[in-house]
Amino acid sequence: MIKNFKWLLLVSITFMACNSDDDTAAVVNSSDGQPLTSGTANFSKYVALGDSFAAGFSDNALFKAGQTNAYPNILAQQFALVGGGVFSTPFMADNLGGFSSGGAQVPSLGVRLYLDVATSTPVPVSGISGTDISTHLTGAFSNMGIPGAKATHLAFAGYATANPYFGRIASSPTATVLADALAQNPTFFSLWIGGNDVLGYATTGGDGSNPITAPATFDAVYKNLATELSKNGKKGVVANLPYINTLPHFTTVPYNPLTISVLGNGNAAVGTATINALNAQLYGPLNKVLKGLGAEGRIALLSVTDPNPLLIKDESLVNLGAQLTAAFTPIVGAQTAAFYGAVFGQARQATVTDLVLLTTRSAIGTAPTATNSGIGMAPPAPLDKFGITYPLQDKFVLIPTEIDEIKVATDAYNITIEAAAKANDLAFVDAKKVMTQLSSGGGIVADGYTMTSTFVTGGTFSLDGVHPSPRGYALIANKFIEEINLKYGSNLKGVNLGKYQILYPKVIQ
Repeated sequence: MIKNFKWLLLVSITFMACNSDDDTAAVVNSSDGQPLTSGTANFSKYVALGDSFAAGFSDNALFKAGQTNAYPNILAQQFALVGGGVFSTPFMADNLGGFSSGGAQVPSLGVRLYLDVATSTPVPVSGISGTDISTHLTGAFSNMGIPGAKATHLAFAGYATANPYFGRIASSPTATVLADALAQNPTFFSLWIGGNDVLGYATTGGDGSNPITAPATFDAVYKNLATELSKNGKKGVVANLPYINTLPHFTTVPYNPLTISVLGNGNAAVGTATINALNAQLYGPLNKVLKGLGAEGRIALLSVTDPNPLLIKDESLVNLGAQLTAAFTPIVGAQTAAFYGAVFGQARQATVTDLVLLTTRSAIGTAPTATNSGIGMAPPAPLDKFGITYPLQDKFVLIPTEIDEIKVATDAYNITIEAAAKANDLAFVDAKKVMTQLSSGGGIVADGYTMTSTFVTGGTFSLDGVHPSPRGYALIANKFIEEINLKYGSNLKGVNLGKYQILYPKVIQ
């Protein structure tokens, strides 16, 4: 009887041990069912460097809830399970987004968008941000993600005076992001930078106002960042860059949205009449003259049955302005002919190889101004409808030559990033592969959810079409964790995507 009692007691103790809180937590929170471990990594002081992605930028702005769901913040929460320390974030004052100055919103620095259900259109929230642009926060911050930063900016002394997102947390006006990060003596770091080195060019339509960083410059700067951060055997994780054609900002607006419904404001009869008038008065004459000049492929007649392409300016084309002026002078007079030559000399209809920016959607059909018309004046009616009777200018569309420039630079940057990861023995996240999967037919399936790059409904991207949604940031964090586990022998499980929403509501509680 005593022997049996001892056996029963042993079984009871064993059962309780297997179901203790500690062991249950280890199984639940680890990727392999084993007790949690950091492996060879030391997460006690984690610092994140990067751009708006690291900061938690979303829906066209930086705001408190977005910062809370930033991928570095999610990583830090997981690191805390295996000895990670406090991770501090320079939170904005509220969820309105961007900065105010003197009680007025600073529109150029991001106003948060929300989805208006009635119109299914992203619209800006109303109100004034409580984050004044002149306010400076004291102390060091673990999240050193700086919206707008390029790789060249992270080690640039004086960047604090040029970028208010860094200026509000910099240790001094001449500080660098890199130096302020290193001053915290991190034991682990993440570095995801380089997106803005091409995105600045891409989101301005390649108009030259925000040039691509030269690959040689990027190579030198990035190698220095990785080397300095990795000194004395520090562990870390880096990520490469996706192609822009995997981001919904560049793939949502079709090159051919001009249907009879669109041109007739929902009325097919009006749309048909509009197309017939455009063919008779503009597209037909242009097609005829261009055909005589050997450039008939630039502009064709509009169709009443198929979607029609936008009218755009392609600066890579031979400028036929003088020839158009000469050909139209006997038909419409010298003054109008000169206008035709100036406006349509490099005009063509868009094709499937062009990328129309998400922000261009609101410009289609609007009247050009003296500032954005490209000719220094507002055109007269009826030649005053962007994309329809007046070519969309350079900043609204990426043409194939510009897309190729971006791809060449992105490929060069990614070679540098992967080489730096190998040279410094760092974990490497192939973000390019992840984004390509998201933009493919099947997307990425995780936690019972199918994530794609489809605008709004895909679940991955926010309303600006570039930055992730809360669930998108959670997916990114999990991809970082997968590579950290692989490199350093940790076994963090990551977070459940179902706990993160697809879009922020109009009012964030």
